[in-house]
Amino acid sequence: MQLELSAQQKNAQAEFKAFVNQEIFANAGEWDRKEFTPPEIIQKIAQRGFLGAILPQEYGGIGMDMITYGILNEEIGRGCSSIRSLLTVHNMVSHALCKWGNKSQKQYWLPKLASGEIIAAFALSEPNVGSDAKSVETTATLTGDAYILNGHKKWITYGQIADIFLVFAKCEGKPTAFLVEKNTPGFSVKPMSGILGVRASMSAKLQFNNCQILQENLVGKLGFGFSYIASTALDYGRYSVASGCVGIAQACLEACLKYTNERKQFGVYLKEHQLIRQKITQMMTQVKAARLLCYQAGYLKDINDPNSITETSIAKYFASTVATKIANDAVQLHGGNGCSSDYPVERYLRDSKIMEIIEGSTQIQEITIAESGYQDYLFATVTSGLGNKLAEKV
Repeated sequence: MQLELSAQQKNAQAEFKAFVNQEIFANAGEWDRKEFTPPEIIQKIAQRGFLGAILPQEYGGIGMDMITYGILNEEIGRGCSSIRSLLTVHNMVSHALCKWGNKSQKQYWLPKLASGEIIAAFALSEPNVGSDAKSVETTATLTGDAYILNGHKKWITYGQIADIFLVFAKCEGKPTAFLVEKNTPGFSVKPMSGILGVRASMSAKLQFNNCQILQENLVGKLGFGFSYIASTALDYGRYSVASGCVGIAQACLEACLKYTNERKQFGVYLKEHQLIRQKITQMMTQVKAARLLCYQAGYLKDINDPNSITETSIAKYFASTVATKIANDAVQLHGGNGCSSDYPVERYLRDSKIMEIIEGSTQIQEITIAESGYQDYLFATVTSGLGNKLAEKV
C-alpha cells in the first residue's frame, strides 16, 4: 500500500476541511447544547453529495473510494461527531440496500438516499439487546401478503427525523431485515435526550405496535438479517466511526496546541513545560497511528481484501480508545476551562466515550480481534506442516 494520498484525495481532503471549517466547526457546540441538527446543514451536506458518498454513480451516488470516504468522516468528525454520525447511519443503510436489496428496492430507494431526498436510520439496538444483536426481541409475523411487526428499538441515531428505517426483527425465529417508512400505521417514534455525547444526533426510541408493512419490504431473505445484512452495514459503520475518531483526536490536538500556545502559568506559556510537550508528542503520534490504520482498512476495502473486516475492527478499536485518551488529556491540559462548554474539549471527551460503545464496543472488538488472531495462527500452523496436534491445542 502507498501511504501517500493521491492528488485527488488531497484535493478532496482540502474541500472537506474547508466545508467543515465554514459550515460546522463554529456551530457544533450550539447544536450539542440544543440537542438538535438544523435541516439547513443536512441540506448542505446532501447538496455536496456526501449522503451518497459510497453509492455507485448509477444510483446518483459519488462512488468514493474508501480512503476518501474515511477522510470525509475524519474531517466531519473533527467538526461535529453528531453530524458525522448522520453520514454513518445513512450510508450504512444505503450500502446494505445496495448489496442485499432486490432490483426494485435499489431502483426506488437508492437515488432518494443518494440525493438526501430521504434520510435513513439503522434500527438494530433494543432496550434489552445491545452487543448480542442477533438476539433481537422485535418480531415480524407474515400474515397474508404483509408482515406485522411488534417490539421496541432504542438508541436509534437520527431516528427523530429519519424517513425510512432498516429494522431488524425475528421472523420464524430468524433475524431478518425490513424497510419501514416513518408514517406506517402502528409505528411511533419517541425522542431521547440527555445522552452523554453526540447529543445533536437526535436519537430516538421506536415502537412497533402491530405495525403492518408490505411483504416487498423484506430485505434479503429470512435469516439474512444479522449474518449478512447487519454485518455488512456494521463493517462500514465501524470504518466511519474509526475515521471519525481520528477527527475527534485531531480536534483535541489542535485545541491543545492553541491553548498551550496562549495560556501562561508560572510566568511562561504552557507549551514551555516539558510535561506539556510530552503530552503533545503522545497526541501527535497516536493521531497519526490511528489515521494510518484507517487508511489501511480503507485500502483493503477498495481492493476487496478479505482481511479488511478484521483491519477495520482493529482501526475502530485503536482509534476509539485513542480518541478517548487524547480527549481526556486535552481536558486535563485545559484545567478548569476544560470542564466548561466555553471550550470544545469537554464535548470531545463526551463524544469520544460514545465512540467506544457504538458499532461494537471496545470489549467486543477485543474479543473479535483476538479470535481472528487465533484463527490466523491456527491456519498458519496447519499449512506450515507443523502438525494438527499442535493446532488442535490452539
